[in-house]
Amino acid sequence: MSFFNDFEAMSIRVKGGKLEILDQTGLPKVEQWLPVNTIEDMYLYIKQLSVRGAPLIGVCAALTIAQMAVQNCPNMIDVPKHTEYLKTARPTAVNLMYACDLMAQKHDINKDYSAQNLCKIAYQIKDKEIEMCNAMASFGASLVKVGDNILTHCNTGSLATVGVGTALGIIREAHKQGKKIHVYVDETRPLLQGGRLTSYELQKEGIPYTLICDNMAGALMAQGKIQRIFVGADRIALNGDFANKIGTYTVAVLAKYHGIPFYAVAPVSTIDFECISGKDIPIEERNKNEVHGAFDVTWAPDEAPVFNPAFDVTPMELVDSLILDSGIHTKEMVKNGSLHHLKEKKDFVNKQ
Repeated sequence: MSFFNDFEAMSIRVKGGKLEILDQTGLPKVEQWLPVNTIEDMYLYIKQLSVRGAPLIGVCAALTIAQMAVQNCPNMIDVPKHTEYLKTARPTAVNLMYACDLMAQKHDINKDYSAQNLCKIAYQIKDKEIEMCNAMASFGASLVKVGDNILTHCNTGSLATVGVGTALGIIREAHKQGKKIHVYVDETRPLLQGGRLTSYELQKEGIPYTLICDNMAGALMAQGKIQRIFVGADRIALNGDFANKIGTYTVAVLAKYHGIPFYAVAPVSTIDFECISGKDIPIEERNKNEVHGAFDVTWAPDEAPVFNPAFDVTPMELVDSLILDSGIHTKEMVKNGSLHHLKEKKDFVNKQ
């Protein structure tokens, strides 16, 4: 009897009992599925951004552990060792940490590392992420008005989650409701996740969009061409500060100046309940080559010094609301401690 059941999403699938991920580094030109044969494979895919997006990499890590257990790989009894290793692939995305801790049953007294139980936990994580995406889409779409021009940054859709997405899920739902929206897509330097991935998803969905360079957003705001902004989050602190793709903070500052509603969208699995404020969020710094050039083209001198944080932190004071799967948390609600009350909801795996 197999516990590792087939399914397919836009960016991840189990086919014939084998886990595969869509290589996002080749998109939009090349659609290639990569096999996950070892723990090391998944570590590399996360590290090199073949698979990315905070909710998605958590699911990928969980399913990798489950597959290894099913295949009876050596040393699988040492699940905590493998999960701790996977957690080091990307230090900012807290969803990865939660998923790995759930697979390792970190807080359980009686641990069960059987293939059946590990598959059960992994698939519950996957299914819950899909459910949370649907909830966020519904809550967020209620804020969108007919004819809105919406700005988004980076990629927050089905290439970043196993469901409809976070910020892009809201955009999908608003379009589905016939609200006649138009989306401005920040290309998102240095790795162009907006230009390559969000444009790819919007094109497939038939949602009207315009691709812009990151430094064009302010001009559009000044011209009154943006009515609201939805972005994702990779880690949310208890005071509402959040880390997201580098450049998000700049968009938030511009939105504040121009009086444009600015929303961060993420599942409860993105809240770090041990993190008091944005100052406590670790920020990953990446290779200088990502700024020296891109995709085999180099434009900077080899010796050029580089500052390349993958994320920045946006303070809650610049955010109108956090849109979570539990509902819309306004600035005032977060200030009054609304995120503290969600702690019990993050442990969404059924232990019975």
